[in-house]
Formats: sequence, structure tokens, C-alpha cells
Amino acid sequence: GVGAAQAGNLTFMVGGVEQEFNAAKELLTCMGSNVVYCGEVGTGQAAKICNNMLLAISMIGTAEAMNLGIRL
Repeated sequence: GVGAAQAGNLTFMVGGVEQEFNAAKELLTCMGSNVVYCGEVGTGQAAKICNNMLLAISMIGTAEAMNLGIRL
């Protein structure tokens, strides 16, 4: 989020040509503390989508547990 961006703690999952990633990595480390090369073009987006899906599943589980706890 915004706080992580201001603190320079973002995570970047990057896909593309490895030489181009290496050239851009220095700039990305100015904004993020974790820069991961994921492979060819599109793999960074795929990793981000999977990460977001896992976070959503975790949040749904948390919400369901809270709802159950309140009702019991």
C-alpha cells in the first residue's frame, strides 16, 4: 500500500528479458526492498495474481471465522 511505497518496502515480481531486468533492478530497489525475477514476459503478472488470490482466500477465511465466532 501507500505506507509501504513511502517506506520503500514494496515487493516487485518482474517478468521479461533477464538482461533488461538486471538493468532496471537498481531503479526498482529504490522503491522496493524485495525485487524478484520471475522469468519471461508475463510471469511477474502471473505471480502477482497468484499472490493476490492467496491473500483474498486468507481474508475470506478470516472473515468467515469472525462471523462464526460472533454467531456462536
